[in-house]
This record gives sequence, C-alpha cells and structure tokens, in this order.
Amino acid sequence: MLLHICSKQDWESSEGAYRAPSLDDAGFIHCSDPGTAHLPADALYAGRTDLVLLEIDPARLDVPLRWEDGDPPHPAGVRFPHVYGPIPREAVVAVHEFPPGPDGRFHLPPAIANR
Repeated sequence: MLLHICSKQDWESSEGAYRAPSLDDAGFIHCSDPGTAHLPADALYAGRTDLVLLEIDPARLDVPLRWEDGDPPHPAGVRFPHVYGPIPREAVVAVHEFPPGPDGRFHLPPAIANR
C-alpha cells in the first residue's frame, strides 16, 4: 500500500486521474508507506486540518513507481515511493480523513493503523 497526503479539495477536484503539484515541479508525486507517512506529515503539514490520506494500490498504477531518497535524504536512510505520473482514480482504494492529533502530530487513521 502507498499513501499520499493532499488537501481534501485537491482530491475532490481531480478528474480522471489525480495530479499533485509536485508532478509538474519535481516530475513525480511524493508518497509514503504506513511506516513513514508521519514523517512528511509532521515536517510539511503542521497545523493543517484540511488533509486526506489517499490509500493507493501500487498494482493499479499505470505509471512508473520508484523508491528513492527524500529531499533532503532522511538521516536514517529512509526511502520513499515516488509515482512518476498521474495516479488513476481507480488506483485509490480508500480516502481517509487525516487531521493532526491533540499533540499536533499526525498519526495513521485507525483503518490503516489497525491492520
């Protein structure tokens, strides 16, 4: 399973396939896995309450997927999945609300964390 953080509005306004702004800027869409989703969430989205977490089935992607270093590279060598093209809506198998917890940090929704 891959995870992608975006605003609810960006997801709901996508048609046919989801295109994150990073696809134009960096050439790929930043994703995470369940063990790493909190890293970009805490670093980049502090205080945001308008986020959703897209759950993506990598087998349903029709574009390249590569596991690569983050920018900057994580000190522990954690690599992240990067999707090199738009994500077909059919590849998104679930959409989860993704608010920060009372401590201000992000935690996986129970539907993912309890698997």
